[in-house]
Amino acid sequence: MIYSFRNSGFRDPETGVYNQTYFMEVFNREWHRHIREHQSLSLLYLCPHIHETVKQPHLLELFMKQVQEAILRTSDLVARLDDNKFALGLFNIDEEGTKVVLGRIEKQIEQFNLDYGKQFTSHVDYDLAACICMPERDLNIELLFEDVEKLSHELELESTKHIELRTLHQ
Repeated sequence: MIYSFRNSGFRDPETGVYNQTYFMEVFNREWHRHIREHQSLSLLYLCPHIHETVKQPHLLELFMKQVQEAILRTSDLVARLDDNKFALGLFNIDEEGTKVVLGRIEKQIEQFNLDYGKQFTSHVDYDLAACICMPERDLNIELLFEDVEKLSHELELESTKHIELRTLHQ
């Protein structure tokens, strides 16, 4: 039997992205490295809204592959947090770089919806919340996760926007 990284213990079996445990370990390690090196990082929450009537197998896997293609850098992470939420960690990136990545993700999802809509006359709505910060010793990492969670919830309630970027300040 050939060993497959896709099915290993640090991957989500349905989508192939990293699982929450692995993501949190790496993100915490990167947080401390960014403190030492005085670099900023971004945390994004992507919430695809796939209607329960859509019975397309592997839809979430195909959707997330498109998102991963938009990120481009191998040092960045994508992980599944729960059934309908994914976390993206973008390391050593500033606000402008984060905006570029958000734009690429948006374009990839638009293309995905065009291609998917041709076959199934449906599309995937989504919310994408992003927070950028400069980690510091007296800044608690949980504040970043709480802030992006709050922003994600606000986007879910608001019907006019589906992407937003905020800066976390001390």
